[in-house]
Amino acid sequence: MREILPALSAWYAAGVPFGLATVVAVSRSAPRDPGAAMAVGPGDEVVGSVSGGCVEGAVFELAQEVVASGEARLQTFGYSDQDAFAVGLTCGGELTLLVRPVSPATDPAFGEVAGSVAAGRPVTVATVTDGPAPRGATLAVWPDRVAGSLGTDGLDVAVTADARGELALGATGLRHYGPRGERREDAVTVFLHSFAPPPRMLVFGAIDYAASVARIGDFLGYRVTVCDARPVFATPKRFPQGVEVVVDWPHRYLRDTDTDGRTVICVLTHDPKFDVPLLEEALRRPAAYIGAMGSRRTHDDRMKRLVEAGLTDRELARLRSPVGLDLGARTPEEVAVSVAAEIVALRWGGTGAPLTATAGAIHPH
Repeated sequence: MREILPALSAWYAAGVPFGLATVVAVSRSAPRDPGAAMAVGPGDEVVGSVSGGCVEGAVFELAQEVVASGEARLQTFGYSDQDAFAVGLTCGGELTLLVRPVSPATDPAFGEVAGSVAAGRPVTVATVTDGPAPRGATLAVWPDRVAGSLGTDGLDVAVTADARGELALGATGLRHYGPRGERREDAVTVFLHSFAPPPRMLVFGAIDYAASVARIGDFLGYRVTVCDARPVFATPKRFPQGVEVVVDWPHRYLRDTDTDGRTVICVLTHDPKFDVPLLEEALRRPAAYIGAMGSRRTHDDRMKRLVEAGLTDRELARLRSPVGLDLGARTPEEVAVSVAAEIVALRWGGTGAPLTATAGAIHPH
């Protein structure tokens, strides 16, 4: 959704209705996650994707129909091999889409939501997908206010509370309620789409490897900062556009920087006077991943110094060192792929093994 918002905002500002299809549920090997979106705008212009090409033709027609009728539609696509020309997912999965018309008349808060997402301000959009409440009705929920309605005050109150909880986690998914927000009923299905600010990647040590790690971090959607105490190395021209470059002692910068359970910290400093005090700080604060570069000998010396500094076994167990998965990487770019692979595997519980050597679902529930 983030990628197509500029086009949607332009259509919305011009007052032109468009059809917005959003993946609200998936099962098995569906190609896109909940929140993936595709829109059909003026002149039949298409932006985004919901399946990587499998069902986009059918979704294009659905989007045209909902704009013409003004009524939202819920559609499920699954695997189909009975007819070579049937619309279905060749991967064997199943995805459910909500396709709804969007315009200033049907969704007055859409422009403000788009502005918040573009500015990195957190917001969750709750949309009715099924049940006695109006399908396609939306409620935008910020940490301090709401806009719109799902049909009843009770439903709005219950969904607002859940939406703020999901926003804190950056989570997206379906919730079920009674018509007036009853918790133990499931008559109304609501899709909560959270737009939390991008997670942070903090890269310490402005070396060639840092430029490659920063580049792949930016590609994965992180807000990347590179920090080094040496101004001759910490120059913006050495790093991709959009990457923040800071000249400061790494441990001092981290001490004054907020981190959370999604933050990635990559220590590439290769120098005990930098990385030991930095890791002392990092291993005692929230983070999803803390990795440090170095040889086996460097790692052993670093661990000894960290033990002497008073870190516990539990704190030291959080450290991924030497950093990255065993890919046989040599170049900075290959090492960056190794580091990114480890970050993704740790996030989703992957093994790092070749898929040809594994069995069962590729994407476990």
